[in-house]
Amino acid sequence: MNISIRQLNAFIKVADNGSFTRASDQMYLTQSAVSGLIKELELSLGVVLFDRTTRQLSLSVVGHHLLPQARRILNEMQLFENEASSLTSLAQGNVRLAVSQFAASSMPAVIAQFSKHYPDISVSLLDCSAENLLKHIQGIEVDLGVGTELKFIDNEDDIKADLLYQLPFCVVMPDDHPLAKKADITWQDLLLSPLITLQGPFLEQVTAELADDVASHVQQARYKVNFMSTALEMTRQGFGITLCLPYMPEVINWVSANGLQMRPLAQPSKMRQFFIYQRSSRALSPATIAFKEFLQRYFSDHFDDLQHSS
Repeated sequence: MNISIRQLNAFIKVADNGSFTRASDQMYLTQSAVSGLIKELELSLGVVLFDRTTRQLSLSVVGHHLLPQARRILNEMQLFENEASSLTSLAQGNVRLAVSQFAASSMPAVIAQFSKHYPDISVSLLDCSAENLLKHIQGIEVDLGVGTELKFIDNEDDIKADLLYQLPFCVVMPDDHPLAKKADITWQDLLLSPLITLQGPFLEQVTAELADDVASHVQQARYKVNFMSTALEMTRQGFGITLCLPYMPEVINWVSANGLQMRPLAQPSKMRQFFIYQRSSRALSPATIAFKEFLQRYFSDHFDDLQHSS
């Protein structure tokens, strides 16, 4: 079997246009040349890709099944060419990064620092949900992903995960709150106050492995919001106390400047882990390697104390 890129390109163009004539115009070839490429591909595969009538051209059942694979192959080839061109210099290139909630909040500062060291490397940022992070990596839409631990990572043979940092779950409360006087604050202590929590996957991470009464209290929090900034402001206004991760120096500074305290929770001491994700079967470009190593150094420097707290 000898399949060429030109044959796959012709297959996609004809499928997209539903016409040999329009496909040949886009490929700057004659109609007979495009038709010949399709026939060669069908002979190589031993299948019929298009159902042809005198009035209509449409994909066959087999053609419908193979079209996504053809698109993926051409996409991989384009990425291969792009990455090959960036191999000429470490100081040049483009890094495509996907980040999920919390990680997204700290990433602009990281990219700004990286740009000072590598001004000719551009970094594009895609913020997404944790659920979609791996989809962007598997679809080769990004080079790296940064996000929290994912339950189904063990089922993804082509995904590599490197631990980037881990942070303790904390409670945020006003300075005059009764819990603020305690030397150590436990999860059981939360039962005494109304809670403000984030909605979505954050709740699952918080309640995992907690006692049933505590988990129920967190899951049935009096207030559930979408943004941490909202939860912190509601805490400042006295609606209750909230759960947080010390993921940004700006957040920590805002908390202390507004009459609040952020304290790690004990019994148990729970940590949330953040990983760098990539496709293990895909070699990283020098630019992407440089950015990944910079990420690891950056968070090692900024979160080392937090990783060993609680």
